[in-house]
Amino acid sequence: MSLAHIKELHGLPVHLFPQPKAAGAPLPAAGSVAWKLSSGLSVDEEDFDEHWDRFLDTVDPAEVRALVLGGGAYGSEPDGCDPAEAAELLARAADRLTGLEALYLADLNFEESELSWIVQGDVSPFLEAYPRLRELAVRGSNGGYGDEPGVRFGPLRHEHLRVLRFENGGLPAEVLHGLAASELPALEHLDLWLGAEDYGRTATLQDLAPVLDGSGLPALRRLGLQNADIQDEVAAAVASAPVVARLTALHLGRGILTDTGAEALLAGQPLVHLEELDLHHHYLSDEMAGRIQQALEPQGVRVDVSGKVELDESDEDFPEERYVAAGE
Repeated sequence: MSLAHIKELHGLPVHLFPQPKAAGAPLPAAGSVAWKLSSGLSVDEEDFDEHWDRFLDTVDPAEVRALVLGGGAYGSEPDGCDPAEAAELLARAADRLTGLEALYLADLNFEESELSWIVQGDVSPFLEAYPRLRELAVRGSNGGYGDEPGVRFGPLRHEHLRVLRFENGGLPAEVLHGLAASELPALEHLDLWLGAEDYGRTATLQDLAPVLDGSGLPALRRLGLQNADIQDEVAAAVASAPVVARLTALHLGRGILTDTGAEALLAGQPLVHLEELDLHHHYLSDEMAGRIQQALEPQGVRVDVSGKVELDESDEDFPEERYVAAGE
């Protein structure tokens, strides 16, 4: 599955801030869209720093509610993009972007950069600079590649963050360690793409234990543990996880979920209180997918078992032929 550019953030449509050659066109109201900044990707585009400064001087920054950083602020090796530079730009503008509520880091599609090549670092400075931020999404990691340590988080305390998403092909364990040591009393939606060991995943079930316990995330209602090469093991752990009893949505899709993991889900704690169970991109048999739907849909649970990955008969006995939705 190839990642595409996002179209919406924080309930607002994404709007690309124009290059100077198109700067005469009317702009939407500053708070009506999620502004995407992407520049420096070709010779006819201004450098990202210039693009950023012109944005702040053109749009009323105090009214901006959502920002999406794309090419120029982020890129892939060997472009040498330093994620700390993006954090510094945002930090310097904190006294101007006083209404910022949502931030998406590295909205790059597969033509701009493979997911595993997007370099991220410590994202804590973004939250420290914006203590009233409500939503943070981070695409990429670079964990396990070259000399880069990969994406990192916390430990910190943030009073207002409600949505936190990490989209990558290999989640470093350090992210979960920082999350476990952080205080996020308002966090309602946590989405973790665990990824594959071949693409830098060092996060394990043991690292997930504080999330599955849920005691450190009192407001959590929507949980995604997705895109994992250990999806069956994750499903089995979720089946008895204390946090599940208070969730309204559970997302276990994008990964290598087979009948083994689905059987563990069905044999575990009741899931009929959920509003939605998302298992899309899976390796379930038609019989198992039907069993899940029959068990939950009559109780009002929206079940997504779309995106079955069909294997050639010659590959069915070879687990290595199975793959996560977003890896390389």
